[in-house]
Amino acid sequence: MTTQLEALPHRHVLTLPAVPGAVRVARQTAEQILLEWDIGLRHPTVDPALLILSELVTNSVRHAAVLSPRLTVFYAAGRDCLAFAVHDRHPYQPPLFGAVTGTGAGGLGTVMELVLGLGGTAVVRADADGKGKSVWITLPL
Repeated sequence: MTTQLEALPHRHVLTLPAVPGAVRVARQTAEQILLEWDIGLRHPTVDPALLILSELVTNSVRHAAVLSPRLTVFYAAGRDCLAFAVHDRHPYQPPLFGAVTGTGAGGLGTVMELVLGLGGTAVVRADADGKGKSVWITLPL
């Protein structure tokens, strides 16, 4: 999937404190904006996407909050694509594909199984200064 994220017509950005309640807020925000973008919550991609989003926000809260007291969620969509990212300012970049082969940790294995099962993509993008990263997920609709 090679969708240019900049070309997606729908975009939303949410910055939250890196606390456990951020997971619920990020998920509820996703549900609300998906409805605003006319993507029904019963679409077969939505439940797995919400689970993936929840896992990524949970990872930022659990593992990055010590260096990154805030996290940012980016949401984007087009006619045939849903994309989102979770950004924090912790430099560690998790090996996403190691999660699939069993060398990664728990929640990322679930994330990658869901992403690959849906025919989506996942990538970790480092910040220009190397002191943070975003985990981007793109899923077909």
